[in-house]
Amino acid sequence: MDLPPAFDRYRPELEEELRVVIGNKSSPLYNMMRYHLGWVDEQGNPQEGMGGKLLRPTLCLLACETVGGDWRAALPAAAALELVHNFSLIHDDIQDESEERRHRLTLWRRWGKPQAINAGDAMYALSRLALYRLRERGVPDGKVLHVAHILDEACLRLCEGQYLDLSYEDRLDIDVDDYLEMIEGKAAALIECSLHIGALLGTENQSLIGHFQRFGKMLGLAYQIRDDVLGIWGKKKAHDTDIKKRKKTFPVIYALGRAEGKQREKLLTIYQKGISEEGEVFEVIKALDSLGPQKYAQKMAEHYYLGSLEELRAMNLPAQAEDELRMIAAFFVERDY
Repeated sequence: MDLPPAFDRYRPELEEELRVVIGNKSSPLYNMMRYHLGWVDEQGNPQEGMGGKLLRPTLCLLACETVGGDWRAALPAAAALELVHNFSLIHDDIQDESEERRHRLTLWRRWGKPQAINAGDAMYALSRLALYRLRERGVPDGKVLHVAHILDEACLRLCEGQYLDLSYEDRLDIDVDDYLEMIEGKAAALIECSLHIGALLGTENQSLIGHFQRFGKMLGLAYQIRDDVLGIWGKKKAHDTDIKKRKKTFPVIYALGRAEGKQREKLLTIYQKGISEEGEVFEVIKALDSLGPQKYAQKMAEHYYLGSLEELRAMNLPAQAEDELRMIAAFFVERDY
């Protein structure tokens, strides 16, 4: 399923806002950040078509516009969300020792872990400075403070989720409830935050803001569960990465809970000692295929998708706006990348 048209609508202005926030300093530190964002190559030469989907900032701007606000006034908040997301990716790559992102070397793999940590921290600091630019767009100080509070809480939840994700790698007693607790922070928090902030900047209607926040939470959960499916069976993803790192993704947790006898014993043995050979990866996938976690995971993702539609219907939006948000929600559970 292709990315919905809304993700092209704000891109030029959003990218310009991000470039203003990053600035034009020539320090290699800033080129590292530009490289991670896909703007330049390793030598600092301009490069096109290597950036991300800008999913979270687009959701923020769309929510603001949908509730009747001026989405351009929300651009600094949208930029802050994208920078926070990328700060987390830089640190995730270091913690997971991921060597590639978007088909290029990760920051730590190219410049080393110490400097990559430094670049991630700098990106987080810039996200805070981006938020203050809301004042230049006419947003009252009180609302700027409120937005900052929401984003800080989301960042803390993100760190809590990442802690759980890392701690689960060496455990075999993780169940679905543990998994949901983890992704509510690691994945859903920033998507929920994006729609919450966008609505807050566009309206004073607290009921509508609340619906957007809950809509975002449901979408975030659906997005991550679908991501877990793609991480193993997706054609456009390296299916062995999560398995080799012993990540307790939804399909793995489901399978470990259902496996019995020799099959369970084999899975536990592989996960206890670590997965180093391709044969073991395919053995895990074969076991997963026989236990049905792909179908069940997709069913769970669709459960949260339906929950998001309930929130959407309660908003009583104009038909065109509702259709656009419905299309985005469908993308979250049907995407193949």
